[in-house]
Amino acid sequence: MPSTTSTSGDRRRTASVPDLVEAATGGDLRAVGRLVSLVEDGASRPELEGRLREAMALLAPHGGRAHVVGLTGAPGVGKSTSTNALVGALRAQGHRVGVLAVDPSSPFSGGALLGDRIRMGDHATDAGVFIRSMASRGHLGGLSFSTPQAVRVLDAAGYDVVLVETVGVGQSEVEVAGLADTTVVLLAPGMGDGIQAAKAGILEVGDVYVVNKADRDGADRVRRDLRSMLNLADRPADAWRQPILPTVASTGQGVDAVVEQLLEHRAWLGRTGALERRRRRRARAEIEAVATTRLRRTWAGLTGAAELDGLADDVARGERDPYAAADALLAAT
Repeated sequence: MPSTTSTSGDRRRTASVPDLVEAATGGDLRAVGRLVSLVEDGASRPELEGRLREAMALLAPHGGRAHVVGLTGAPGVGKSTSTNALVGALRAQGHRVGVLAVDPSSPFSGGALLGDRIRMGDHATDAGVFIRSMASRGHLGGLSFSTPQAVRVLDAAGYDVVLVETVGVGQSEVEVAGLADTTVVLLAPGMGDGIQAAKAGILEVGDVYVVNKADRDGADRVRRDLRSMLNLADRPADAWRQPILPTVASTGQGVDAVVEQLLEHRAWLGRTGALERRRRRRARAEIEAVATTRLRRTWAGLTGAAELDGLADDVARGERDPYAAADALLAAT
């Protein structure tokens, strides 16, 4: 028995990319996890680029079906608790759910620091749920650089809904709107007034607003302030009207209403053509990110970055301007 276990472990470690993709699209959770790990590691390990490219090419025909939902909000509003409650409500309706919880990076290991899977233990044994904590690895905007590719993996693996919970880092986390089909913005009483919400930029990105911890004093005021500010926006008559929903995620109160609005928004996107436009914008951003990463790797490999260092010296001494130096760097690639 021990030797059999070792052999199967070796086989798993050496599984080809096509085998992993076939297994993942067939619902194998282990294969899905290994592909997400490949995506994460491929962002920082150039030697894995070939395997990552192969995986993305094989996954591409299987994608485009999942409803990608981003959840964002300031620290302390209950994002992880809300995500956990949403998973339960979606599963009750028969949906397969993938969760990518983007955590701050550990300064020691570079890995996810908070480990949201701990807070979502209710679903740990559910084969219809995949949960992964991903490290932001210093990437601004509340997301990991690898998140779009990880979403592709879960989409191709047949998850009906992919929830992306972002790092609670305040004003920079609005980036999730560029990744998601539907963006949920969470607020809570006592976490700052509507003016602070406007300053953070979240009034421009939300499709569904959720006032969590609605059993606390001040929740009604938060809802009123939000509605007043949203009503000031100049929107077309046929634009989506963002709902503002009260929840108590720790007890599940109001969560079914949030799921209903998520599904309504998904249907609205399909009817109006907005879904195609959002996904095209997402694809553009993803292409630009991949191209930029490849350029940076190329520059880093230029004879030990000697050219880049030399250009930096020229700019620092005033012998070149930064635009001329950038032209020279691009020419060297």
